[in-house]
Amino acid sequence: MHADPQGVLTGAHFLDGDHAACEGAIAAGARFAAGYPITPSTEVVERFAMRAPTVGGTFIQMEDELAASITIQGAVWGGVKAFTVTSGPGFSLMMEHIGYAAMTETPCVFINVQRGGPSTGLPTLPAQADMMQVRWGSHGDYEIIALCPNSPQECFDLTIKAFNFSEQYRVPVFVMLDEVVGHMTEKVIIPPAEEIEIEPRHFTKKAPKDFRLYEPEANQVPDMVKAGDGYNIHVTGLTHDQRGYPDMTPPMQDVLVKRLQSKILDNADKICLFEKENVEGADVVVVSYGITSRVAQRAVDQAREKGVKVGKLRLITAWPFPERVISEIAPTIKGFVVPELNLGQMVREVERCAGGKTRTVRVSHAGGTVHNPESILNAILEVAR
Repeated sequence: MHADPQGVLTGAHFLDGDHAACEGAIAAGARFAAGYPITPSTEVVERFAMRAPTVGGTFIQMEDELAASITIQGAVWGGVKAFTVTSGPGFSLMMEHIGYAAMTETPCVFINVQRGGPSTGLPTLPAQADMMQVRWGSHGDYEIIALCPNSPQECFDLTIKAFNFSEQYRVPVFVMLDEVVGHMTEKVIIPPAEEIEIEPRHFTKKAPKDFRLYEPEANQVPDMVKAGDGYNIHVTGLTHDQRGYPDMTPPMQDVLVKRLQSKILDNADKICLFEKENVEGADVVVVSYGITSRVAQRAVDQAREKGVKVGKLRLITAWPFPERVISEIAPTIKGFVVPELNLGQMVREVERCAGGKTRTVRVSHAGGTVHNPESILNAILEVAR
């Protein structure tokens, strides 16, 4: 195990996705985590608990997921980068505090290693059943960012990206693993710390008398301060003005909530990450994400061997959804094929963005195991006829 003087690992390692996500958080500068044990995410914070003393960090095991999801926000306002992990019912318990993070514009990261549900469901088996919950789970109008790694390497890389996005846009960001990716062990390359792009916290340079906690800068995102640095700050989940003071009037609600949305949606082209291959000239495009994208690759290769013109679009950013790329592809193909480890969630977004201009075929799977590539292949062949 090679580490730089700050305790950040470097070089080639053999890690599962959970451990790689932990190392990504450390490399991004996270020095606080709170969590409660829940399969299959526990390994992320087990490793952080072991590694935290080597990097000057702290881990606290809380009494439940509600406590964990608010504790990290207190740590952020104390000046550190922070994250929590969860799965299944634990993610459901966090929803109120996810809305609080969106309303208070608290930059933090949630790592969700998805399993089968609902309720206790399949604690040790995979699913991609939280994709709509991550976007719509808390009440009210708000926007978040959600990223979907399909390998341990991406668990490392995208966890760093998640922290960077959270700092850039002052928003909760989600790394949406699934059990297979979380427990898959592969080679992970961790570059030297100086080669990793880290987004710093945007602390204000204004004097306390001139500073307003929620006064947006040019990018619609306010600068931050740290509690205890002499600024009079008021952090509340109530609708608030630029000082952070409660103002529960309809005009203030309109201004505030529209900005919470627009700071993400107006920057969607910068946030939406995807992998596009052989889409130009294709008859069929397979849209997938996470572990399902790796299974779908086999089906795509088999279809090409049969002479089918098939492209792939892998969603790396799930939210905000890459509307523009889907709407541009739709009129040029016979149809989309969308395999998911759920009974049809992100496929609804594909259908919406296609706008009735092409066919969309669902390849749904209730979870517990991955798809058989043949089921995806058969859908490709059906659309290509």
